Amino acid sequence: MKYETMPAVYLLATLDTKGAEAAFLRDRITEAGVPVRLVDVGSLGAPAILADISREDVFRQAGTSLEQIQSRADRGEAVTWAAAGAASLVCEHHARGLVSGVLAIGGSAGTTIGTTAMRALPLGVPKVMVSTMASGNTRPFVRHKDIAMFNPIVDISGLNRISRAVFTNAAGAMAGMVRAAAARQERDDKPIVAATMFGVTTPCVERARAILEAAGYEVLVFHATGSGGEAMESLIDDGAIAGVLDITTTELVDELCGGVLSAGPHRLTAAGRKGIPQVISVGATDMINFHAVDTLPVEFRERLIYQHNPNVTLVRTTPEENARIGRDLATKAAAATGPTAILLPLAGVSAIDRPGQPFDDPAAREVLFDAVRQHRGNIELVELPQHINDPEFATAAAEKLLALIGSRQNLL
Repeated sequence: MKYETMPAVYLLATLDTKGAEAAFLRDRITEAGVPVRLVDVGSLGAPAILADISREDVFRQAGTSLEQIQSRADRGEAVTWAAAGAASLVCEHHARGLVSGVLAIGGSAGTTIGTTAMRALPLGVPKVMVSTMASGNTRPFVRHKDIAMFNPIVDISGLNRISRAVFTNAAGAMAGMVRAAAARQERDDKPIVAATMFGVTTPCVERARAILEAAGYEVLVFHATGSGGEAMESLIDDGAIAGVLDITTTELVDELCGGVLSAGPHRLTAAGRKGIPQVISVGATDMINFHAVDTLPVEFRERLIYQHNPNVTLVRTTPEENARIGRDLATKAAAATGPTAILLPLAGVSAIDRPGQPFDDPAAREVLFDAVRQHRGNIELVELPQHINDPEFATAAAEKLLALIGSRQNLL
């Protein structure tokens, strides 16, 4: 088999400024028995070493040219175009079975380029970023993807005893990840169900998970903290999910009401867009999530508050907010192209929304439920007299999802 047709680690670097460092990394990965393709994402000076994929190819992939980029001499614009080209290129090559992993090196610019490309790839594809930004806030770079970041300690420009040690470890990590990923692909044969959970909906999801696992599914549970919902939506878009048990939709609340755990405006859309069977409920929609009580915005300080722990403060949603939440949830469900059902637990939507608990508010629940009823379109609606954490509700939710998955399989 020709080297060009084999899966390889794509090593992204600006070869005008990081040529020697990229060559060192390439050689360490190759010594570990893993093929490497060197991708030049630079644009200014002449490349110090020869790339397998040139900078001209990268910018062409982005819809521009190296000549155009160099004529404008705008470094920020060059980084933006290089990131777009690298992301498009690795996606296209991954679809052709050519990418076994992505490793990149750089400062803020190289990290922007490298992690943009990594975030474009599915979860499970090995991703390593050696970055001078790794010791700070990495969320803007990592977001909802499985990117490992190495702190080089010293500046990346130049090889010395510290950078060589870090680069060697990063190369070893990448080689090990590639081998582990290949072995994992041989074992991962169960269809996947994604489920959403919060502490206040744990009994429901745990019981439903047991039923789904007994039926032969692997259940991935996502904590509905914003990043959890984003990660789940990304996996659904990647085509990795057979069904969705979206019990806990509290992230919609924070997006609409100003809480801190929003997963963005597109939460609850991927499964519908992809036609994936889904069961949707209203878990934890009785609360807006904030951090410690002293961080509460002024407009929430006179509301009904429950301090879940020293770092988590919950604000009870009002009937007016529940009307918006129910409408948003139902409207998104109504747009689904695949089998979808909404299940309403009429006796309460969280552990603290039931008789004797601080957020018990039947009137507010009823406004939420009415909004769902009014805006669900033709989506199946199942109303159950139980609380969301009652075993009967969890069983009904799991069995409904199994039925929807079965109905879709019968149509295929």
